[in-house]
Amino acid sequence: MGSQIDWLELFFSSTGRVSRGPFLIAAAVLISLAALYEAAVGPTTHFLTGWFVYPGLLFSGCCVLSRRLHDRGRSGWLAAVLLLALALAWPRPEGLIDYIAAVVVVWAVVELGVMPGEQGANRFGPNPVRTVQV
Repeated sequence: MGSQIDWLELFFSSTGRVSRGPFLIAAAVLISLAALYEAAVGPTTHFLTGWFVYPGLLFSGCCVLSRRLHDRGRSGWLAAVLLLALALAWPRPEGLIDYIAAVVVVWAVVELGVMPGEQGANRFGPNPVRTVQV
């Protein structure tokens, strides 16, 4: 990706890597869009339009998560586990499975939002922050 971020590619492609800053911005955009949608529609409209809105948000969320997981050297398929854990723990955990899912969500926040990406190139592509001189 270099120094320029292709935002359309970030939201609609799961290949490659993305650094922490653009990941956090993209996550905030997706969460804001979901919150605005929830606040703007009523229960009847929500049932009808949710079939179109949520798949798009889910797809974009998977793409963004996958790219950040790639930057950490992990498989993008873990995005499915993270989104399932988020769905189980939201809005508050009630049973044992929900609390385990909440721990997975906390791990994901630390792993993806706090930890830096792998130095240099990995199997998913070059470092999106800088090129390492050898």
